[in-house]
Amino acid sequence: MAVIPKTITDILRNVKFPGTNDNVVDLEMVQEIRTAGSRISFTLVFGRDDDPNIQMVSEACASEIEKVLGTDYDLLITPKGMHRMQAPVLPGVKNIIAVASGKGGVGKSTVAVNLAVAMARSGAKVGLIDADIFGPSVPKMFGEEDSQPLMESIEGREMIIPIEKYGVKMLSIGFFGNKENALIWRGPVASNALKQLIIQGLWGELDYLLIDLPPGTSDIHLTVVQTLPVTGSVIVTTPQDVALADVIKGVSMFRSKSIEVPVLGIIENMSWFTPEELPDNKYYIFGKDGGKDLARDLNIPLLGQIPIVMSIREGGDLGIPVAWNEDTATGIAFRTLASSVIEQLDLRNANLKPTQRVRVKKS
Repeated sequence: MAVIPKTITDILRNVKFPGTNDNVVDLEMVQEIRTAGSRISFTLVFGRDDDPNIQMVSEACASEIEKVLGTDYDLLITPKGMHRMQAPVLPGVKNIIAVASGKGGVGKSTVAVNLAVAMARSGAKVGLIDADIFGPSVPKMFGEEDSQPLMESIEGREMIIPIEKYGVKMLSIGFFGNKENALIWRGPVASNALKQLIIQGLWGELDYLLIDLPPGTSDIHLTVVQTLPVTGSVIVTTPQDVALADVIKGVSMFRSKSIEVPVLGIIENMSWFTPEELPDNKYYIFGKDGGKDLARDLNIPLLGQIPIVMSIREGGDLGIPVAWNEDTATGIAFRTLASSVIEQLDLRNANLKPTQRVRVKKS
């Protein structure tokens, strides 16, 4: 039979990597396949040079090829360790969550900060990247506007040590510029700055890494999904129609075939106004249940409804996230939201394959 590279990939899809349900082809371990007459050669790329599975996987590949093609072929398998730039980004991070919004002014960063703190209060290891490059607000919301991350050299690489507060490790471009000056960057420069925060951040082991994206859809969104395998996204909106119309665009972007990041659900912010002195009263300033109804129409979970309470604004201005105080009504709301997001993540991971980074197609 005529043997072409596709013949080899089809055969090797039957070889699972030890301890997983994924085959070596889908894991992109099989590279540089060459076939010429009776000669077959390819490279098996492993995560590191001393991977204990090198011999076992190599023998399994040889055995599978022999089983299908017989022994009349001269087979050469070259195992090698993965180059640093090919290595998985943030291998110690279990879940990466994109926090997005269709438009500005819906309180996306406030939700991202308090969701991160609420998750940390539950005992999880949490990180937060402020990817809103042109309007970073995370440093202020954590009361760390004057902080500057330290650098540490590890194996010849300069790594950035995230600022840690309220149980959350965080990095923001706001730590590296003058807070009184506007950041005026072209798209590629902004994207490279964000990549640096992601790749050079010394994040260590994390259960959840939240990424606070800019409003709308932009090059920054593409940079994130091309750099990281985003586990899932959450969309923040207010109940009013003008905000809801843009939510559909955000959902469509993440669900598109070129990106395919699962949407975990919708978070309705500013759902109602409740005066501190009248905690049982609800005033629906921006309309009632707009986010809830849209979630139902799009067949997406409603993860939570967050009220407008003065303490949320005060907490953001003072650098003390309201989620840090779990006993208040707003603290309870964000704790409930964190539980809902974690529940949807668990369901997503149980029923869907891991997300792959978006590949840039070269013409």
